[in-house]
Amino acid sequence: MRVPLSWLAEYVPLEMPLDELATRLSISTAEIEGFERRGVAAGNGNLELFRVGRVVETAKHPNADRLQLTKVDIGEGEPRSIVCGAWNFGVGATVGVALPGAVLPNGLTLEQRKVRGELSDGMILAEDEVGLGTDHAGIMVLPEAEPGTPLAEELPLVDTVMLVEATGNRPDLQSVYGLAREAAALYDLPLADMPGGQSPGHVSAGHVDIRIEDFVGCPRYIGRRFEGVAIGPSPVWLRARLFAAGMRPISNVVDVTNYVMLALGSPLHAFDSTTLHEQRIVVRRARPGERLRTLDGVDRELDPTDLVIADADRPVAIAGIMGGEETEIGDRTTTVLLEAANFDPYTIYRTSERHRLRSEASNRWEKGVDPYAAEAAADLATNLILELAGGELAAAADVHDGLPERPVIAYRPERADLVTGVVTPPADQHALLGRLGFERDDGKVVVPTWRARDVTREIDVVEEIARFRLEDVPFTLPARREMFGVLTREQQLRRRLEDALVGLGFAETYTPSLVTDEKTPWRLPERISVELTALRTTLTQSFVDASRRNIDVGAGGIALFEIARVYLEGSELPEERLRVAGICQGGYLRVKGVVEALFAALKAEPAFERAEHPLLHPGKTARTQAGVLGELHPRLLEGEWGVFELDLADLFAASHEPVVYEDFITYPAIRQDVAVSVPEDVPAGDLVAAAREAAGAELVEARVFDVYRGEQVGTGRKSVALALAFQSRERTLTEEDATRLRDAITAELGRRFGAELRT
Repeated sequence: MRVPLSWLAEYVPLEMPLDELATRLSISTAEIEGFERRGVAAGNGNLELFRVGRVVETAKHPNADRLQLTKVDIGEGEPRSIVCGAWNFGVGATVGVALPGAVLPNGLTLEQRKVRGELSDGMILAEDEVGLGTDHAGIMVLPEAEPGTPLAEELPLVDTVMLVEATGNRPDLQSVYGLAREAAALYDLPLADMPGGQSPGHVSAGHVDIRIEDFVGCPRYIGRRFEGVAIGPSPVWLRARLFAAGMRPISNVVDVTNYVMLALGSPLHAFDSTTLHEQRIVVRRARPGERLRTLDGVDRELDPTDLVIADADRPVAIAGIMGGEETEIGDRTTTVLLEAANFDPYTIYRTSERHRLRSEASNRWEKGVDPYAAEAAADLATNLILELAGGELAAAADVHDGLPERPVIAYRPERADLVTGVVTPPADQHALLGRLGFERDDGKVVVPTWRARDVTREIDVVEEIARFRLEDVPFTLPARREMFGVLTREQQLRRRLEDALVGLGFAETYTPSLVTDEKTPWRLPERISVELTALRTTLTQSFVDASRRNIDVGAGGIALFEIARVYLEGSELPEERLRVAGICQGGYLRVKGVVEALFAALKAEPAFERAEHPLLHPGKTARTQAGVLGELHPRLLEGEWGVFELDLADLFAASHEPVVYEDFITYPAIRQDVAVSVPEDVPAGDLVAAAREAAGAELVEARVFDVYRGEQVGTGRKSVALALAFQSRERTLTEEDATRLRDAITAELGRRFGAELRT
């Protein structure tokens, strides 16, 4: 959530350094991801160059049809001449003016200059030119103010936005006032009264027909009808505040509903009342076959479990998520029905997931909104609508089946001391709880309505004390002997594997376990998104996608790895296998060297054989005892890319750990080379394996050092040269021993593969 500090400061004084506020809130309340500076550049007197002006004269530019010449009073006595391209104002308008030397948010320094031969001694400002929005269709027309007044006194030219990530169990923090309440409690500062807590006053004689058929899905519904409203743009201060908070201004009535939602955390909705059949609101479940075209232009088929807002005979909104097009507030709307309701979190969540439709409102309803907040939200919105859109409040209704009682919890202050290890006097505990809205009641505490969902037990109350005393908790380790231990063999090997990959220049990454529909039975019954629909069976495709994103942003020298699970076909549940996979720029030979290095790091020896894989080059793919490696098929990524994907269990099984020391120093090794001619399809790795079996323990090294194809070995055959080393732990081997072992090897290769000894 984006929280403009100028807004937060209306509810609680921000007298502390911002870094300190962010740290303390992150420890006690919600993660503060940082701050974002917005608006014009402050400092060096720059703000003094932005003034309030009054237009005293306008005329068409003599040399340009789309420009006009203006004279603007900025409190200096003599009006300034300014050329302007907007026409949405006239003589007497109050405007914002930037003087020569002012630095705009885009870094441009304004200069006095001639425009089509006429002097322009400043700029009349649009909202995008001071960072208050995106509108550039016309200049900002301000409420009347004294010319020459610093513009910063009328508009938030400079503001800081706090980026907040609230946890799912704290819906009260999805509002500016909720965060103000936390800051006030944390620093023991005065908290302003909740905005909108005043009654809207007189209501004309009228009737709002509200019928709730499902009180489980909708515990409360407040409806208020306004007549004689005028739809138009919101004032600049409201548009700027919504823009800073990350929302797009639309019109005064719609902007009021969004503003109140951000301020108090209770979403609202507004209908064009004249479009409601029989002027009725019915809250019910959708009926079979019903459809609704929502505000995003999508025609949706409703499910009987969807909670909808309907009129006398049709749905007009998906409750708590999005309204329908037919009842949308438009420029010609004069009668508005304001909805301030309360909806069941699970109902909204299921409907939002089913329709793949999320909104700022649904995000709050899914976490659970205080039903008591609906009235305060309705009051604040009522006052703002009457102020900004005019008209009168013609009718009001509040329908519910009894609001929930505030939880009452038996509480022992000494319990908090025992759990936290920090002594907090009972009086201090109750004072802190009081600042958070809890009340004391004869050995019990009464929970405020906005915390009723997450504070239900004594230990929850203890947590309220603990989270504000975390800075005082000493850093001590538990006094347990069991805390000491050693890494398992698998943990040691995994760390060695990770260290080897980092040493080879790879960077660890994390990719989603969910992918687009694969040919797998493990598809999600409720999709998270269009792209994430099934459990993956391979890591390789995830690395292709990750590399493509890196290429798109101009990255080079890409080498990534990940250790993660894949989900293979099982019986009732998938078989989960832990794998290590990687991708790097460079072809087959580079990735083969990487795999050989990984095997070496684990004291294992790879045996390579030809293989096939749907994502790899058909002629440059190999398999080891632990998995597959090869060159990525060129249709997937441009250039040469090597990939590998190895099963950790199989890889660790091939490891010779733990290492047993054997003394080979006393007796020297005898080295000999042998070359054999074999059919082309015989893997070199099979020759090495057969040689080891034939010679036994006295063959301590066998490796391929040359492969030759040509006329000398014949068509369909190849020559493979092996380097052999013979050594015994018990005696010095003779040349006769080496000849015997070599003959045994060549005989076995001839028997198995039709190998012929080359001289």
